Amino acid sequence: MDFELSAEQEMLRDTVRDVLARSYTPERRNEIIGTELGWDPEVWAIFAEIGLLGLTFAEADGGMGAGPIEAMLVLEELGRGLAPEPLLDCALLPGGLIGQAGTDTQRKELLPRIAAGELRMAFAHNEPGLRWPAAELDSRALLDGDRWQLTGRKHPVPHGDCAQLLIVSAQLPDGGIGLFLVDPNTGGVQRTTFDTHDGLRGADIEFDSATAELLGTTEDRSGLIAATAIHAQAALGAEAVGAMSEALRLTTEYLKTRKQFGVPLRTFQTLTHRAADMYVSLELARSMSLYASMSLADGMVDPVVASRAKLRIGRSGRHIGQEAIQLHGGIGMTAEYPVGHYTARLTAIEHTLGDSSDHLRYLAAHIADHQMAEI
Repeated sequence: MDFELSAEQEMLRDTVRDVLARSYTPERRNEIIGTELGWDPEVWAIFAEIGLLGLTFAEADGGMGAGPIEAMLVLEELGRGLAPEPLLDCALLPGGLIGQAGTDTQRKELLPRIAAGELRMAFAHNEPGLRWPAAELDSRALLDGDRWQLTGRKHPVPHGDCAQLLIVSAQLPDGGIGLFLVDPNTGGVQRTTFDTHDGLRGADIEFDSATAELLGTTEDRSGLIAATAIHAQAALGAEAVGAMSEALRLTTEYLKTRKQFGVPLRTFQTLTHRAADMYVSLELARSMSLYASMSLADGMVDPVVASRAKLRIGRSGRHIGQEAIQLHGGIGMTAEYPVGHYTARLTAIEHTLGDSSDHLRYLAAHIADHQMAEI
C-alpha cells in the first residue's frame, strides 16, 4: 500500500492551502461568519475556478473526477484554515447523490451548474428526534396524479439556509425511501434559518404538500443514503484532522512564547507532556482518517470502518480541543483568538452523523460479527 502522495495530489493540497492562507486570517473569519451568509462568495468563486466544487464529480458531468483521497486532502485544508465555505454540504454531498441517483437529464442540468458555482444545493435528511442511523423517516411522499407532494419536517439541514435547491428524503407510498428535488422558495415550504454554535448556518425546513420532482426513479435509496453518509463521515474526519493540526500548532507555539515566572511555559514538564499527548491523539486520528479514505478509494464502503474512524477522530478532537483551551488559559476562551473556534468546530463535527457514543454502540452491536476481538 502506497502512502505517498502523487505530485498532482501535493499540488492540489498546496493550492487549497495557499488560497485559504490568502483569504482568511482569524480576524477576517470572525468578520465573515458574522455576515448574513456566513461565508465569502469570492472564496466560493475561487473554489469553482480551481475545480473544488466539482472535485469528485465525473469529468463528463463537469467535474474533476477525483476520488476520496483528493477529497480528504481538500477537506483537511479547509479544517486547518477553519474555512466556513459549505463545500461538502452544498456541493460535494448533494452532487454525489445526483451523480448516483439522478437521470441523465438531471445530471447534465445540475452537476455542471454546481461545479461552476452557479447552483448551491443541500441534502435535507435529518429529522427532529431521530438519532443516527435513522431507519425510518416521518416525512412522506405522495403521488397526486402525475405530481409528487412532500409533507414533513427536516431539522437540522446543514447550510440549508443558502441552498437554492434541496434534495429531500421521504418515505415512498409503497415502502422504502426516495429522493426528491424541491425548490425551497416554492409553495408549501417554510424555511427557518439559525446559527450553529460553531459559527456556521443551518435551517429548519417544513414541507406541507410541497411540489417535488423525483430524483431518478422510485427505487429505494436507503443504501445510497447510507453510503453517502459514510463518504461524508470520511470527509468530516479529514476536516477534523486539519482543525486538530492547527489547534496543536497554535498550542505549542503558545507554550514556546508565553512566559510565567520569567520562563517560557515549555520549560514546565507537565505542560510539555500534555502537548505530547495531544500529538499522539492527532496521529491516531490522522491514521484513522487515512484508513477511512483509502478504504473508500479501494471501493470498500464499510459502515464498520466508518464508525471506527468516526469514534477515534471524535475522541481525539475532544481531547485536543479541551487541552488546547486549557493550555492557553483564559485567552483560549475568547472570541478573538482562534483556538476556541477550532474546538467549537471539532465539537460540531463530533456530533454530526452520529457522535462517539452512537458509533461505540454501533460497533458494540456488531462485535459478534468478528471471530476475535482484542482490547
